[in-house]
Amino acid sequence: MGDLLFLAHRSPFPPDRGDKIRAYNVLKYLAERKRVHLLAFADDRRDLDDGGLASLTASRKVFWRDKSRVAATLEAMAQGKPASLTAFDSTAMREGIADILTRETIDTIYVFSGQMAQYVPADFAGRVIMDFCDMDSLKFADYAKDARGPMRWLMAREADKLRSFERATADRVHASLFVSAAEAHLFRTMTGAKNVQVIENGIDTDFFDPEAAFKIVGERGPLIVFTGQMDYRPNVEAAAWFARDILPVIRVAHSTTRFAIVGRNPTDAVRALASDAVIVTGEVADVRGWLAAATCVVAPLKIARGIQNKVLEAMAMARPVVASEPAAEGIDHDGTILSGARVDDIARAVTDLLGDKRRAEALGRSAREQVKRRYGWEARLAPLGALIGKAAAARNAA
Repeated sequence: MGDLLFLAHRSPFPPDRGDKIRAYNVLKYLAERKRVHLLAFADDRRDLDDGGLASLTASRKVFWRDKSRVAATLEAMAQGKPASLTAFDSTAMREGIADILTRETIDTIYVFSGQMAQYVPADFAGRVIMDFCDMDSLKFADYAKDARGPMRWLMAREADKLRSFERATADRVHASLFVSAAEAHLFRTMTGAKNVQVIENGIDTDFFDPEAAFKIVGERGPLIVFTGQMDYRPNVEAAAWFARDILPVIRVAHSTTRFAIVGRNPTDAVRALASDAVIVTGEVADVRGWLAAATCVVAPLKIARGIQNKVLEAMAMARPVVASEPAAEGIDHDGTILSGARVDDIARAVTDLLGDKRRAEALGRSAREQVKRRYGWEARLAPLGALIGKAAAARNAA
């Protein structure tokens, strides 16, 4: 039985944002079953320290990625490719992969995120598992709808080029994985791909537990919390929409309510939202303290693909959650979170929860129980065992 090569667009450690949390838990699950070699990129200097991955990997190498968006776009235009691929195109990565495939017996390549599919050698004879997570091409199609002028054309071009690449990738791999049934259905419908499977995101309910040991922040009064990577466009747009359009409606009934935007790397646009009513924290050591302090947690994303970790984390912390319909769509919440599509819908749901503490607490407790039943990592990742088992069986038969 051979080893597994894990390719990731961002180092899985530390698991401190949505994509890295999924990648880390998938890597951990696979490492318990096969010998794993990891090659990944980093765009944060802290991620170059790979010591946290030592116990999971037989070998590992993290490459620094600093190609600018402008350079990636110019390369994409010249080469007729999507910028999502040229942004991650690296000679060093190709050489690292060639070296591993030469030195080690690899029977399975696990590709995490579509940008990394370009690195699977055309002549690789083993099994390739493609974890798309969600359908990136649709994200850019959504961007195009809201853009104007040349940017609209660029986003539409990216969506079209990326969709063609996703379709071609699905045709050459053994399995295409997505985080939700809705996302998998869209992919099948739009690409005609056959072997599409759902591997949902999970949550560590021992860590995200209101009874665990952590420091609760000292904010007083009604507090609404939104968490996420705050240089990620959908999060930036969500924070601005809530702060400017939804929060003022809520404050008509609850005038002392404050809105906390909690997450690393807030853009200038996010920092500009700060006021007496809006807190912009930047990076925090432990998001659980803010979640525990929240009277209500919101996820007002206009563009959301797959399962939102931020929603699972809030549910696990037994907080009442109000999400936009796109943010709630991929989650099997069984009515334990509230959702809405418009300003009035979301504002009304939050206002009602702020005015009914007993209902809010009951909803939060139900949300935690639902997450414990439905979203433990071991259960969510169990289908991966069969996928890599098939790879091992095929290798032994050969």
